[in-house]
Amino acid sequence: MRLLIIGCGYLGRRVASLAKDEGHIVHAVTRKESHAAEFRSQGWQPVIADVLKPESLANLPQVDVVVHAVGLDRRSGASMREVYVGGMANVLKHMPKPGRFIHVSSSSVYGQSDGSWVEETSLTEPQEESGRIVLETERTLRETIPEAIVLRFSGIYGPGRLLRRQTIENGEPIVGDAEKWLNLIHVEDGAAAVLKAFSAPLGSTLNICDDEPATRSDFYRELARCLGKPEPRFLPPPPDQPTPPHEKGNRRIRNEAMRRILGVELKYPNYRVGLASSWKQVY
Repeated sequence: MRLLIIGCGYLGRRVASLAKDEGHIVHAVTRKESHAAEFRSQGWQPVIADVLKPESLANLPQVDVVVHAVGLDRRSGASMREVYVGGMANVLKHMPKPGRFIHVSSSSVYGQSDGSWVEETSLTEPQEESGRIVLETERTLRETIPEAIVLRFSGIYGPGRLLRRQTIENGEPIVGDAEKWLNLIHVEDGAAAVLKAFSAPLGSTLNICDDEPATRSDFYRELARCLGKPEPRFLPPPPDQPTPPHEKGNRRIRNEAMRRILGVELKYPNYRVGLASSWKQVY
C-alpha cells in the first residue's frame, strides 16, 4: 500500500516507522530539505512541500492512503488558523484524491467542563479558540471528503514528551486545578490506531485515548515518583487574570468505539504503564 504522511512530527514519524515495518511504501512530507536525507535513511520517500504554500503541493504523489497529522510549529510565524484550516483547504485543493483520507484531529473539539464522560456523539461546543479551529478544520475536510476518517486524539505522550517534566524536575509548582481530568494516549498506541484506521469504515469519527482518564494530581504524582522527585505542588490560577485555556475544559473521554471498530489492543492502557516505560527513553 502506498501511504502519504502530511505532518511528520512526534506522531507522524512513529506512524511512518510502523507503516514501513508493515511493508507499506511511505511518502513523508517535510518542509525542510535538510530532513530529506534523514527520511531516506528510515526507508521513507521524502516529499518537500508546505501546506501553507499551495504551489509546493502540486507534485504530491497519488497514494492509497493519506494521513494528515499537521501540527502547529510556532517557529513558523503562522497562526493556528492558517496552518489548520488554511492548510487543510490547500491540501484538499491540490492533492490527488486518495482512496482513503485519515485526519488526526483532537478531543479539544469537545467543550464539556463538568468532568462528564464524552463519546463520539457528544456535543462539540469547544470553549477554547484552539478547539474551535480544530472543529472548523474537521468541517472543512468533511465538506470535500465526507468519507474521510477523523481520529480525535487525546494528549499524546511518550519518550521525549512527558507533560510538565521540567517543571517537576525543577521543583516548581503547577498552576491549575489538581483534580481536573487528563485524557491521554501513548504515542505507540496512537500510531497503531492510525494504522488500524487503514481498514476502518469510511466516514468514521473516533476518539483515540487510553482506558483510564487520570486526574492531574494522580498523573503528576506518578511522574514525580518515576523521576525520583518530591510530589508536585499545585497553585490555583491568579483570580485577577483571565482563565487560562487549559483550565476551561474538564471531561473524561471514552474509547469503546476505538476498541470495537479499530480492534486496537493497547500496549499502554493507562498512564502508570505508559510512564513506567517512557521516562528513561528518548525517541
